[in-house]
Amino acid sequence: MTHSHTPTDDRTSDAPTTDHPTASAEPYREYILDVRIRAETDDDGETVYRFEAPDHEGVTFEDAETATLYADVYFDVNGFQEAGTGERGIPPEIVQAGRDTLVAYFLTWPTVDEQWVSSYYGVKPEKVQRYANRVRKRAQQVREGAEERGLA
Repeated sequence: MTHSHTPTDDRTSDAPTTDHPTASAEPYREYILDVRIRAETDDDGETVYRFEAPDHEGVTFEDAETATLYADVYFDVNGFQEAGTGERGIPPEIVQAGRDTLVAYFLTWPTVDEQWVSSYYGVKPEKVQRYANRVRKRAQQVREGAEERGLA
């Protein structure tokens, strides 16, 4: 099974809008270290969710759940940059982090769902969800730890 990682389906990548957000952008979720998700209205009048972080090119998702999972992967690996990885590339930080982080990252790709990932790894969809939940839990612990140390 092949998969092309292109940012054209439910996820698009372009220059960050942290300095000058569009008039239709509003905060959806604010995280520590100047990381955020903004709810924006696209050209078709649909709400999309844009992940933004310092030194990250930004990426937009069609749904909030995928955008927050992407943010959790970002915190789980202490940040990463997709720029320069190519159409099918995966940032090294994600590959090195382990299967659960890689599974969660795959779930943020366009056209990839639990069924695709469970087939790819030969596991049940429930295990895919457990992997993603581990990443969410670790990301929450990272954010809480940074806040406790005054890094927020």
